[in-house]
Formats: sequence, C-alpha cells, structure tokens
Amino acid sequence: MELTWNLVFIVLLSFPCWGLEWAPDGNFISAAGPLTKDLLYNLSSPLGNQSSTFVAGDKDIYICRQPLPAFLPEYLSSIHASQITHYKVFLPWAQLLPAGSSKKPDSKTVQCYRRLLEAIRTAQLQPLVVLHHQALPAGTIQRSEVFADVFADYAAFAFHSFGDLVEIWFTFSDLEKAITEFPHQESRLSHLQTLAVAHRKAYEIYQKEYASQGGKLSVVLGAEAVSELLLEPTTSSSLAKDAVDFLSLDLHYECQHEASLLQQLSKLQTIEPKVKVFIFNLKLQDCPSGMNPAELLFSLFEAINRGKVLIIGSDVDMFLSCSSGSKKRSCSLTDGLTFTGVRPQDPRTAVGSSQPNSAYQRAWETFANQSRAERDAFLQDVFPEGFLWGVSTGAFNVEGGWAEGGRGASVWDQLGPQKATKGHATPAVASDSYHKVDSDVALLRGLRAQVYKFSISWSRVFPSGHRHSLSLQGVAYYNKLIDSLLDSHIEPMATLFHWDLPQALQDHGGWQNESVVDAFLDYAAFCFSTFGDRVKLWVTFHEPWVMSYAGYGTGQHAPGISDPGVASFKVAHLVLKAHARAWHHYNSHHRAQQQGRVGIVLNSDWAEPLSPGRLEDLRASERFLHFMLGWFAHPIFVDGDYPAALRAQIQQINKHCPSAVAQLPEFTEAEKQFLKGSADFLGLSHYTSRLISKARQDTCIPSYDTIGGFSQHMDPAWPQTSSPWIRVVPWGIRRLLQFVSLEYTRGKVPIYLAGNGMPIRESENLLDDSLRVNYFNQYINEVLKAIKKDSVDVRSYIVRALIDGFEGPSGYSQRFGLHHVNFNDSSRPRTPRKSAYFFTSIIEKNGFLTKENAVKRLRPPSTANFPPKIRAFTFPSEVPSKAKVVWEKFSNVPKFERDLFYHGTFRDDFLWGVSSSAYQIEGAWDADGKGPSIWDNFTHTPGNNVKGNATGDVACDSYHQLDADLNMLRALNVKAYRFSISWSRIFPTGRNSSINQYGVNYYNRLIDGLVASNISPMVTLFHWDLPQALQDIGGWENPSLIELFNSYADFCFQTFGDRVKFWMTFNEPTYQAWLGYGSGAFPPNVKNPGWAPYTIGHALIKAHARVYHTYDEKYRPEQKGVISLSLSAHWAEPKSPGLPRDVEAADRMLQFSLGWFAHPIFRNGDYPDAMKWKVGNRSELQHLATSRLPSFTEEEKRYVRATADVFCLNTYSSRIVRHTTPRLNPPSYEYDQETIEEEDPSWPSTAINRAAPWGLRRLLNWIKEEYGDTPIYITENGVGLTNPKMEDTERIFYHKTYINEALKAYRLDGVDLRGYAAWSLMDNFEWLNGYTVKFGLYHVDFTKVDRPRTARASARYYTEVIANNGMPLSKEDEFLYGRFPEGFIWSAASAAYQIEGAWRADGKGLSIWDTFSHTPLKVGNDDTGDVACDSYHKIAEDVVALQNLGVSHYRFSVSWSRVLPDGTTRYINEAGLDYYVRLIDALLAVNIKPQVTIYHWDLPQALQDVGGWENETIVQRFKDYADVLFRRLGDKVKFWITLNEPFVVAYQGYGYGTAAPGIFVRPGTAPYVVGHNLIKAHAEAWHLYNDVYRASQGGVISITISSDWAEPRDPSNQEDVDAARRYVQFMGGWFAHPIFKNGDYNEVMKTRIRDRSLAAGLNKSRLPEFTESEKRRINGTYDFFGFNHYTTVLAYNLNYSSVISSFDADRGVASIADRSWSDSGSFWLKMTPFGFRRILNWLKEEYNNPPIYITENGVSQRGETNFNDTARIYYLRSYINEALKAVQDKVDLRGYTVWSVMDNFEWATGFAEQFGLHFVNHTDPSLPRIPKASAKFYASITRCNGFPDPAAGPHPCLQPDAGPTISPVIEERVQFLGLTLGTTEAQTALYTLFSLVLLGVCAVAFLSYKYCKRAKQRKTQAGQQELSPISSF
Repeated sequence: MELTWNLVFIVLLSFPCWGLEWAPDGNFISAAGPLTKDLLYNLSSPLGNQSSTFVAGDKDIYICRQPLPAFLPEYLSSIHASQITHYKVFLPWAQLLPAGSSKKPDSKTVQCYRRLLEAIRTAQLQPLVVLHHQALPAGTIQRSEVFADVFADYAAFAFHSFGDLVEIWFTFSDLEKAITEFPHQESRLSHLQTLAVAHRKAYEIYQKEYASQGGKLSVVLGAEAVSELLLEPTTSSSLAKDAVDFLSLDLHYECQHEASLLQQLSKLQTIEPKVKVFIFNLKLQDCPSGMNPAELLFSLFEAINRGKVLIIGSDVDMFLSCSSGSKKRSCSLTDGLTFTGVRPQDPRTAVGSSQPNSAYQRAWETFANQSRAERDAFLQDVFPEGFLWGVSTGAFNVEGGWAEGGRGASVWDQLGPQKATKGHATPAVASDSYHKVDSDVALLRGLRAQVYKFSISWSRVFPSGHRHSLSLQGVAYYNKLIDSLLDSHIEPMATLFHWDLPQALQDHGGWQNESVVDAFLDYAAFCFSTFGDRVKLWVTFHEPWVMSYAGYGTGQHAPGISDPGVASFKVAHLVLKAHARAWHHYNSHHRAQQQGRVGIVLNSDWAEPLSPGRLEDLRASERFLHFMLGWFAHPIFVDGDYPAALRAQIQQINKHCPSAVAQLPEFTEAEKQFLKGSADFLGLSHYTSRLISKARQDTCIPSYDTIGGFSQHMDPAWPQTSSPWIRVVPWGIRRLLQFVSLEYTRGKVPIYLAGNGMPIRESENLLDDSLRVNYFNQYINEVLKAIKKDSVDVRSYIVRALIDGFEGPSGYSQRFGLHHVNFNDSSRPRTPRKSAYFFTSIIEKNGFLTKENAVKRLRPPSTANFPPKIRAFTFPSEVPSKAKVVWEKFSNVPKFERDLFYHGTFRDDFLWGVSSSAYQIEGAWDADGKGPSIWDNFTHTPGNNVKGNATGDVACDSYHQLDADLNMLRALNVKAYRFSISWSRIFPTGRNSSINQYGVNYYNRLIDGLVASNISPMVTLFHWDLPQALQDIGGWENPSLIELFNSYADFCFQTFGDRVKFWMTFNEPTYQAWLGYGSGAFPPNVKNPGWAPYTIGHALIKAHARVYHTYDEKYRPEQKGVISLSLSAHWAEPKSPGLPRDVEAADRMLQFSLGWFAHPIFRNGDYPDAMKWKVGNRSELQHLATSRLPSFTEEEKRYVRATADVFCLNTYSSRIVRHTTPRLNPPSYEYDQETIEEEDPSWPSTAINRAAPWGLRRLLNWIKEEYGDTPIYITENGVGLTNPKMEDTERIFYHKTYINEALKAYRLDGVDLRGYAAWSLMDNFEWLNGYTVKFGLYHVDFTKVDRPRTARASARYYTEVIANNGMPLSKEDEFLYGRFPEGFIWSAASAAYQIEGAWRADGKGLSIWDTFSHTPLKVGNDDTGDVACDSYHKIAEDVVALQNLGVSHYRFSVSWSRVLPDGTTRYINEAGLDYYVRLIDALLAVNIKPQVTIYHWDLPQALQDVGGWENETIVQRFKDYADVLFRRLGDKVKFWITLNEPFVVAYQGYGYGTAAPGIFVRPGTAPYVVGHNLIKAHAEAWHLYNDVYRASQGGVISITISSDWAEPRDPSNQEDVDAARRYVQFMGGWFAHPIFKNGDYNEVMKTRIRDRSLAAGLNKSRLPEFTESEKRRINGTYDFFGFNHYTTVLAYNLNYSSVISSFDADRGVASIADRSWSDSGSFWLKMTPFGFRRILNWLKEEYNNPPIYITENGVSQRGETNFNDTARIYYLRSYINEALKAVQDKVDLRGYTVWSVMDNFEWATGFAEQFGLHFVNHTDPSLPRIPKASAKFYASITRCNGFPDPAAGPHPCLQPDAGPTISPVIEERVQFLGLTLGTTEAQTALYTLFSLVLLGVCAVAFLSYKYCKRAKQRKTQAGQQELSPISSF
C-alpha cells in the first residue's frame, strides 16, 4: 500500500506545471485534519470506552481544551508517517475573543492553541490555520457594516499570537456559512462584499506586518462559485484579486461527471496572471466502489491538469483511515474509500442487476444486512445548527372561505356526486383558516415552529385562473398571513399549487390543455412579484404525483378523471414544463433582488423488495421508485428526461399489448436542457413504505401498477394507522433519503423534508394521539440517522399537518393535525394534541438531546425599565384624602364623555401578561412529595360551600401539563406570566428543613421554559395556600410565621432569582385577612370579624417587609429585580358625588381595602387615619380598652415604609358607596367602614361582579394621587362567565373596555402604568365557585383526564391588543380633511306625523298613527302626535330653523290623510293641500328646495280598515294619491321619494306590532305581503311620474331604504360572517334588490324563506313571488338610491325551530352591540361611524354604484336640557366624515340629510328620544325651536361643504353668516306682565326674569350657609374632643 501512495505522489509531482515558483524544493502540500470530536472519540476509546469525553459521530470540530489528549503526539506522528505534510487547524474566534475584542482574549484558550500548534510542528507537520469557520462572538453580527473592522482586529490578534508557529493562513473556510450569520435584512451580495472587505483588510495587515516571515494567506472558495466570486465584477472579485497569495478551493468531484468539474475549473484559466490553486477540501462522489484510491486521485488530478490549472496541493484527509488498539493509535492511507452515502457492495447480498451500480441498488444494499436491533437502534444526537422545523397545510384542506372575497371555484369545490367524499363533506368552510390567520399563527408560535408551509389558492388570487380577474381580497389574505408569520419570526414556505386548479381552467381542459402552462407561469410571476419580498422559500408544485395519479389516473381526487394511460402522463408532462418555466422566471427576474429559493415537493414511499432474493422484485422496487419519484425528479434533477426505466417499461408494455396502453409524451432537447437543474432544492414528502414485487400477471388494462409492472404489498407486521395506505415503517425514510441523495441531489442540492405524518380516526381519542407521537419519534430519528450517519443533506423536517382539515375523498374522517379542530362548532376551535407538545420538545432540543447536552439556562428577557427605589411619604393621608380630587374631576363627567373610546398605545416596554395561581391550576395535590395546603384540607372537608364539592386535586393539572401551559403563553404572545409558587410543594412542612426537590424542579422547568420563550416570570410567593403544617401551629396568627415566610422567600430568591426579576410577596392580603379570618368563608375558616382580620393584616405587612429587606439587602445587588405585593380594590364611586359624607365614605372604603396595606408600605409605615379613627372610635364606643387595630412602633413604621418597588393592583369592578351608621356589635371589619356598597343594575352583569370599566381609570388616578407617581402594574383584571363556550364576546368587551380605561389613565392622566396582566390564562378552580365560573382566555375541559386547553375568541383578541401595544387608531379611522364634490346637497329632514300636529284640523282624516297613539300602552308616556311640534301652524319658525342650519334642501313628508282624508281621491282636502303649498313657497323664497316624501308611515285609517298594506288594492290607491301630489305640487317639487323605510312599515307595523297599525298576529306572512305591495306601489308611482310628469316637470323620483350595517360578532367565524351578510340582505336588500338589481328578491331571502316554509310543512314559500312582467316593471324604478342609516350591529347566527314562523326566524340572525360603542338615547342606536362608510361601499358594489342620497342620519339623546350636545356633534362629525371617505372610495354620493331639524314625536317612544338639532320645549305652549350647539356645527359643515384642513389656516366658511331672514309673516303677540310683546321679546323677558329669581335664591342660600357655618364653629370649639383624630387609644 505504501508503495502505491509513493507512486501517486511521484506522479503528482511529475506534472510540469505544479509547484512553479512556490517553494525552492517544489514540495507538494498534502493536507489532513482538522481534529473532530468523532475522530478523537475513535482514538480515545479503543474498546468503546463510554467514559470518553468525546462523542461518536459528532462531526463538530474539536475546540481546544487543556490538557491536550495524551495520544495526540502519537496520532500526529502517524499522520506525518503517511507522507502528510500539513495539518488543518480551525481557530474558534468566539472562544479566543469571547467579548469580540482583542483587548479581552481568553488567555487559557490562546495558550491551548499554542500548545496544539507546537504539537503539530513537533510531529514535523506544518499547520494550516483558518481564522473563521464557525460561530461569531456575541454582538459581532448586529451591524454588518462594522464587521470588517472587527474581523481585522481579530486577524491581527491571531497573527500576533500564533504567527511564529504558522506559515499558511486562511481567512474564511466557508463563505456561505459565514453569510448565514449576518442579519437577514440585507442581500447575499452585500454580505459577500462585507466578507470581501474583511478578508482584504486582514490580508493587508498580514502583508504589512507579518509576511516578512515568509508566510502566505488565502481564502477558501467553493469550486462551483468560482465564476461568481472571481470573475463577475458586480460581486466580490476583491476576494482574490491582489488579495491572496494562492487560491484555495472547496472541491466536490463526481467521478462519473468529470465534465462538470472541468467546466467549473475552466473559468480559472481566464484569470491573469495565472493563479496557483490549493484544494483545501476534497469530497469524492459517485465513484465506483471497486476503484483503487490511487487511481481515483490520479484521475482527479489528471482532469485538473487538462484544465491547465496550477495545483500546489490538496486535501487527502478522506483517504486516511484511523484506528486505535489497546496499545497503538495511528492513521494511514487506506485502500477502501468512504464516499458520501456509499458502501462497498456486499457480495453476500448481491443478487445481480442490470444496473449493478444504480443508486437504488447501492442504497438498498447499504441496509440490506442490518439486524433489526441495528436498524432500529435509537440515535441520541441533535440536528445540524440552522435545521428548520415546521408544519404544513394546504389551501383547500384548511382555508374554507370558498366564496369569500370573490374567490373562484376550484376543482375541489366542483367534485361531482359520483366522487362523493365521506359524509358528503365539502371544503366550503373546512377549518376556516381564511378567517383565522391570527389563530393559526398563534398555534405556530405555541409550537415554536420555524417554518410554515402553506399553499396559495390559485382561484382565490385569480378567480378565473387569469390575471385579469385578480381578487384584491385574496391577495390581502395572503399578505396578512405572510406578514403575521414574519412578525412571529416564522419563515413562510409558499406553495403555488396544491391540487386546487381553478375550475374555470378545468373547464378548458385543465392540466391536459397546454395553455395552462402559460396561465400557471403568469400566476407564479404574480405571486413572486407580490409576495417575494417576504417569501424566500417557494414550492411550485406540491406532490404532483398525487394529482396525476389520483386526479387524472384513478379519478379518486379532483377533477375526477380516470385515464391512467394517457391523461396522467400528459398532466405530469405539463406540470414539469410549468414548473421549469416558473423556476426560470424566478431565476431571471427575481432571484438577484429577492434572494429566494424555488423548488418542488415530490412524494414517495420507500420500496422494499417483497422477496429480497428475487431479482425481478428488486428491479420492480427500483422501477416503483422511478415511477413514483423519478417521474418528476429525474427530469428536474438528473438529465431533463424521464427515467430510462420508466420509458423502457412503457415501451415494453405497449409492445406487448395489441394497442398502446400508455402514452408518455417526449421532451424536445431544448425542453430537456430547460428542465435540467430547474430547482434549488428537492422537497420530499414521505409517509410510509411498500413491499414491491413484479406484477403477477400481464394485462393490457391500463392502471398505474400494471403500466409500471409491479404489485404493492404491506407487511402485516407493520403497525397500522387509521389510513389504509399508511403503515408505520420508520426505517424506510432513511433508505429513501439515501436513495434521493445518490440518485438526484448528489450533495449539490439540499433536501427539504416537507411532509411527514399520519392520521388518526375521527372516532379515536381526538387529543391523546400517542401512536402519532411514537410515529414522529421514530421517523424523526431515522432522518437524524440519514443526516449524521449517511451524510445526507437534509435541511428541514415539516410535519403534516398543523391542524385537521378536509382530506379529499375521506372528508374529515382522517385527522392529520397536531391540533384537533372541532368541525361541529362553527368557530372551528383548535386544541393542541399530545403530538403538538411532543413536536415542540423536539424543536426545542433540535433533536434528541442526551443529558450531557442539556440546555443551558438562558438569561431572562429584559422587563420594563424599573425606576429607582420609590420614596414614600412621611406623612399620613388626610381624611378624606387629597385623592378626592379624582371624584371632583370625574364624577360629573357626562356618560358619553366618560365612555367615549380612546385610541392610543402604551409605552414601548409595556409588560403584557396573564396570571394564574398555584392551587387554582397545578393539581397534583399530593404528587411527588407535596405537602397539603390549607386549601387541600378545606376542599376535602365536608360542608365547605365549594360549588359542586370541587377540589383543586387535579385542577388544570399544570404540574403535569407544563408543555401545554408554555404553548398557550407563546401562542398569546405575552411578555410576562404571573404565577404563584406553592409553598407546600417545595417545603412540604412549610420549613426549609423539608425541601422537596421534585417541586423545585417543576418551578425550574417552568421558569426555564418561560425564559427560553422570552417571557418574563412574575412570581407570587404566597397566593392563599398556606402549608397545612403551619396552620396547625396557628398559621398567620403565630408570630413565628414571619420568619418562616422569610425563610421560604429566601430559598426562592436564591433558587430562582437568577431568572426571576419580578417578585410579589402576597396576593390580595385584604381577602386573605377578611375571608380567611373574618367571615371565615375561606380557609382557615376563622370567624372573628372584629379582631382577627386586623391581627392577620398586621402580621402580613410585617412578613412582607421582612422579605422585602431580605431581597433588598441580600439579593438585589446581584439579581437586580423588583419586589412588591399585589393589592386588590374595587373602585368606590360616591352615590351622591355632591354630598361630602358620601365622598368620605367612598374614600374610606378605598382606605379600608387598598389603604390598609398600601398606606403603611407606600406612605408612612402606618395605617391610614381613616382606619385608625374609625376602628379606634368604634372600639371606644364598644367599651374596649384598646383599639382592635394593632399599632406599629416607630421602629416598625420605619421598617415597613417604602417596602415596595412598584404598585401591583388587582381590580375587577366598582361599587357605588354611601355613608351609613351600622350597629356597633358584634365588632366587624365590615361595620367599621360605615359604608353601604351597591352595584348599578344598568352595568353589564357577569358571573361575579358587574362590569364598570370607567372605575379602573378613576382607581388608577386615585392611587397616583394617594401614593405619588409610583409605577403601577395591573396584575389581575378579568371577567368570570358561566358560559363555557369558546365564543366569549362578553369577555372581549370586558377586556376591551377595561384596557381602554387603563390607556386613558396612562395617556390622558399621566398615570405611570407599566403593565397589564389578564386574569386568567385559563379556566381554573375559582375558589368557592369551583369550576362553575370561567375566567380563562383558554377553555379547559375538566371532564377529560388530560385537561385539554382551547383558545377562546378572547385569547385571539388579547393577542391582537398585545401586538398593537394598545388600541391605536386604524388608518381607515383617521379623520379625513376635505370637501365634498361641487353641487353636493345638504339637507335636513322631518316627517308629517312627527312634527305637524293639527291632527283634526281643517278636515284632516285619521291616520293609523292617530289611532295607534291613542291606544293605551302603545306609546311611551302616553304621548301623541296630536300637537307634536305644531308645524302645521309654524311654517315661519321651521323655515328659520332650516336657515340656521344653512341647508339647501328640506326633506319633509306629506300626510296622506291630510290631503285625502279617506285615502281615496273621492275627496281632496284643499286646506290640507294648501298647507304644503305654503310651506313649499316659504322654502323656495329662502332658496331651500323641497324634497318630498309621499309616504312616511301615516296611512289613512280608512284604508287600514280595509286591510291597509296587506290589501293589494292599496297599490292603486297609492298611485292615485301620488298622482294628486305630482299634479298639484310637481311644478315646484323636483325631488320625490315614494316611500320612507318600507322595512319598518312591514317589519314593525305588520310583523311585531310595535309601530302602527300594530299588527303582530301573522309575523311569518304579513310582513312579506306588505313588503310585496309596497314594492309594487313604489313601482307604479315611479312609472306614473316617469311616463306622465317627468318630461314637463323635470324632477327625479325614487325610494328611501333603510339599513343598519352588520359586522360579524366573531370575524373569524364563517357562520357569523354569513349571518352579518344575511342581516343586511334581509333589511336593506329586501327592497333594494328588486328595485336596483333584477326585479326580484335576493337569493338569500328566497332560499331561506322557502326552505323554512317547506320544513314547516307548507307546500310553497311564505315569501310571495313576482310574475315575470312584475319583475320587469319593478326593475330599475329609481333615479337615485335614497338611504337612511343610523347604526351598526354585531350579528351572529341563531337557528330557530322550523315551527316558528316569523321574519326573525327566517333571517336566523341575532345581534348585539359592542360595549365600547357609544350609547345614544335609543337602545338600538350605537354610535358606529365606521359602519356608514362600509355600508355605502356595499351599496356601491351590490347595486352598481347608483347615485346615493343620504335621506336620514342622526342620533338621539334623552333628557337633553343642555344645548351643548357634544355627543350629537361627535356623531355628526364622525359620520359625515365617513361619508366623505366613501366619496373618496368612488361611491356616487350626491347629498346628505340630517335627522332631524328639531326634536319631535319619535313614534313609539313619544317625545323621550330627542334627535333634533333644535330643542323643542314641549312644556311651553309656544313650542319654540332653540338651536343646539349641533345646529351651529352642522351649519359650519354645510357652509364649508365638508371639512377644511386646519393646517391650511382658518377658512372663510367657518365664519358664520348673518342671521337668517324669513318671508314677511304676521308675528304672534303675547301678554307678559301686562305688556303686549312679540314671541321673541317675551322669550327674552322670561329668561331675564328667571335669571333674577335664580340670583335671589343663590343669595339667600349663601347667607344661610355663612350663618350655619359660624354657629357650627362655635359648637365645635365647645366639644373638640369628640372629633379629635387622637382617641384614648
């Protein structure tokens, strides 16, 4: 052997060009090394000694540690003896300079490497030293621009430290790896340039200062990158040009592809002057197994020589074989070669093959002789650094939203009935991921996934399959998904095509039509350009084999075509061409800028021969892989064509059969070249393996197996899954990866494992998927073996699937998800399975860690900046405290202003968290040595009053479910987690003599898990669960508890304080003292209400102070944390804020609850005077010798004062408080307060307290005023509900409103609020309520053993708040300055019955509202419209009011019964008609144009008596009535509205009877009949005007339709989304669709009402039908869209029984209001301006953008006496601004009408609801119209035609015009104090008189007050001791 190698080196040296000008003796460099841990393991363990410190199989480079291995000299000597001249050493930058600076080197490491280099030189070897190979020192990669300087500093240090021992240096050995260490924001090109600058600087330093010693310096380049790095001027040619002494290459040589090497090296010939080349790293691949090493090396260098490259040396390390015996350790050059993934053929297993060296043969033979034990041996190791862990989904599997945003149908939506899925399931909703981006990304965060593979639905982006049909909503969905992933630091891997072809393309042949290739390219190009700035991993096609085989072969998948011989091959052919075109497009147009990678994901089973000894089975197995994998992989990754085996097999079967069985298309040569190499990675999906045999019988019936000539089998011993095609065969994946590496990727292309998993059945335990856990454990370990043992380049492992979804033909019966999806719940809740937690553990460990490789403890995440220690006040709080300014500031604020939602964000470092406590969640009450607590004892004691006799024995089982809890916290994205430590879990007896290590370990694991997830632990030491052993000695009544508590706290600080930086000693000590020792409701059940609470509180305060000082003095200097305690309080609102003693009572309540503990700690070390006075005085009155409230000594006060760093507050609700004088005995803490507390019944109710969010703001302000500007953390706030459902909108409203009040306190009031923690993380044991009350953001199923946790809607909302850091104003809600279009109409509205009065005047007939309002109990306060605003007699006043508003138009209605008293034209009441003529004339005289509503709900009673709107004859009656108006008024009226809000007429008048005529007996039919006739009546009136009057009068005519906007209650729930649409269609669409669309009702109404009618047993729909002629006559009967809008609702689905026949039941929608929306005077009207813009846009889209006039919009108030109506101004400003935005959205909005001119009769509520811009005093007979502030505001808008931008300066339009003038009219005169005055003068005189009277009353009151005060002062002086704050105690 030695002779062979001598010959090799002689030959190498004989090449004439080698070594020229290199060294005088012409020595050739032969290099070995470096030292690896695996090598040292082999050398150190001759007998496999397990005590070795090195690890087998660990390829990591050895980091020098002293002492050097004892065998090192012997090893190095053997290296030299093998004719090796040089040895590689890789310096570890991070270890040499751990701080990154040469000024602070690690001297021990420097010394160690000097020893190593000396040992190498002693062995007569020369070191080859690499400066950078692996990790950078901390901090060096934060800014790439300074990297070069830092590296140069390091290089100079290395040259100086080791230069005397080293002659050859290399700056970088792996540029690509170095690039990955830089920040990802910059491009690869910029990173290369950074490295080039760093290298050049190091080279210049070396040449200037060290080269005189004769050394050389280079850099290692990949041979394949030579062209890019050296020859392209745009990259980094400076790496080599004039900056190296020789060139070094990393060379991969493929024996069978010599040409590729020559092609790479030929580029070097173009470099001048000729550069010398050293092969730094040599890897041989695909070399014949029997070839001699010398021959291999010779052929390699011969190839290089032909390339005329100057070679000066080479790496020969791979030819070394090292061994260790009991006496000798040595290395020598070996005969055999170990190639990547190749082993020599074992003659014992070889069975002969036509391709003896095929990749399959080699892969199979590598493992064929493994014993089962060897095959299944588990590898304890980790994956390479940077390995990607992820999960996947497919669009049609999970998205749902099948028709959302204009999405087009896909082939899966159209799968025919003959291909029915199991259970007739469809993907219409699926997992509803379209609406659940936030939920799915939260799941990914919980998993700690690093990559998410999802697919884009082609038909969602291009509904027709082509770009012209682009859906912006679809694009927005994927943008949101991608952005959300990146925000959570998850890499998106986007699949362009996952089987769901747009049906529109399928209709033209789909993948059998060549044109689909162009369509796909256009779609791909769009995706690359739209998403490629953020997506860096692209998959063109996912498992195209499945589509070709099942979609077009067997027909089991969409599109359901069964043509295995022709269609499946044609489809595959076009898929390949489409893939290649997409790849080349990316390569040419996007790669340079986007720096992404594009690949394809192919699926394959592993094929094992059924009979390994049968040659035909072996060949069939190989053929199976070529048919399954090679079909697509071979053209892309090998040679551009199908595998030879596949082509030969098809030729053979076609030759065998009388006619062609299969038609395999052919690629042209150009197509082959185009296909070859068209992938940056090979994505692989693998699930199972097959046993393959040669097909048993020849047949000419086409099928996949017969065409392939194989049969598939399963080994019955392989474990089954719920899927018939998946068996558990983990070892198959390793073999498949080996085959793929040999056959396709060959070390050049990385493999991404992109799909692996197994399903469980729908009927199995849906959460405990232990079989799947075992599956993953084994499969992932086999992947690890492939990487570590077989050197396969696998870069990722991606699980199928993130969540359960629609699985094609099996519907929802096969569950692949790591998360269970409940498809029976419309909200599609996701619950993690056991496999989710297992997969997270794999990700966290990056594989399978051994104990030696345990995770190091991380530094805790930084929390908020804590201020220096707070300075307490040295004086007590006053009585009442100065904090009473809070009540003065807030108590008289109007409700509108109090509750108005505020937009803004919190401070950047705001600490968002969630809370829990040990007893409530941990369970494991007696597990692992835990001692009992008082709550254990209490809940096990009969008669404890805990609901349901519940206990915390198991609770949420958090002790055993740590992974689940951490998963939730990561999913929520919280920054902090507040939990408590169970004292008795770590000290079972309560003393430090009984430490329970299991308990300590649990908290260590919890804290480590939090820190690893970047979540700050906030730890409460005591949350009510005292060890029972300590209670047995008296508990907190025993003074020794103070020191015992301190001992426990000291242990916690010492054990956990390195990671915990936020401590709380006690949680809510007030409750502990009162409930535990006063009322006795809580353990320890002491009922001593007068004494014990104070005694216990005293002890708790002293215990807190003791612990505080321990931390402050002993631990704070090093740990730098903060410590406080969590105090609790409700806000106290005085019942009468103007009554001082109620204010004092409220203050006293706060002092007794919060001040009890806060005052000593945050103020002066003593209790508040309010407590001391009350308890002391009451004790004296009880004839006690001393106060029941203990006192502190002066020393204790100093010790207690200022023992908290921050203020921690728990708060949930508010109380209304008033003073009372309770009984003296028995003594009680409650009676001592002398208060009565109550809740306002109007506050929203919850399971425990009513919600009063405004109280939080006031409480925070009170704390600020009372305790100074101390940092405050809200450590608990939440709401308990009895409803366990996932849809918890009430909880969302609670958190939304409470957090908003906290935001106001922070932003508006300057409260130093630093954090907010929601209570609670999950449902738990809620003390006496057991499990009946749910506080959790996560639902816990307490009926299941493993307590599964499922996110509620509130969890998603809270995560959104955290992401936004509050409630910022969205872009669309920002105020828009601008003006409406020229000619925009401004108007104001009224209605006849509401304002006219004169109900029987001048011959007016009765209307249905006259009748209705005179019917008892129909109208509020028994109000009527008999007089109303008396507008019939006050035309002049009304015109003045209109002029005040500056409007150009006035919308009013005509009273039908005033003009036609009996409703018919038999008699026209001229007096009535004359009123309208006079009104119109008065309007026109002041240039106000009339807008006349023909019918505004006041039908003549005479017509109602014959059926009203239910009688079809009314259509003609209405037409006749309209004719009268057109004829008599049409010459002056140019704007007509036929009907006002027909929905209200039909729904309220004839459905529920809440409006006239009050009919409610036929709610399922009457509204529809009425609506039918209203539509026809409108159409007839329109045609009459159009045909008869329009030409001469020139007016316009239409209808006014009303509609609320509806938002889904849960926008992530498809049912709620559908319900919101249905709400609008049933309200606005009912009448708009026939008139503005097609003459008929909308499909939603028709379908719903028909289906429910038939279900109820009717034979036809209750909704009447229009004839075809009626449809034609109705359609288009409009000139504009008159639209009334007031508010928005939150809608959700509500299913009614089919036996209920009503409009609401047909609609199937319930609605609620968001509690953050401002109220009005009407229960149904919430101020929701955003809905106005949305519904206007909906009208635009739904009805083709008709001209729209807003004919009513306004807001009501109740009890308005203050004319400064700020709420109405807010409403008008925000709503009109939304209208302006709608104009900007291209809505054709022509005018706006405010409702209403004046306060009027508001139908069934009478005069209670005031909508008017003018106040009408109905107690004043003259009914004056007094402008409110809103009138002036509206006038400014009408004058300005919008909102001038104040930034442009004051606009002239904002200056009010002169007062209005009116036509001359006879003014009414009135008698006042004997004078005859006009109404205006009388009004002024009345106000003057009133003012004088008021002044007089005030003067009398003031004099009385002064007299009483003086008398009282005299009395006080006489008995001062009664009120002295210093009692006898």
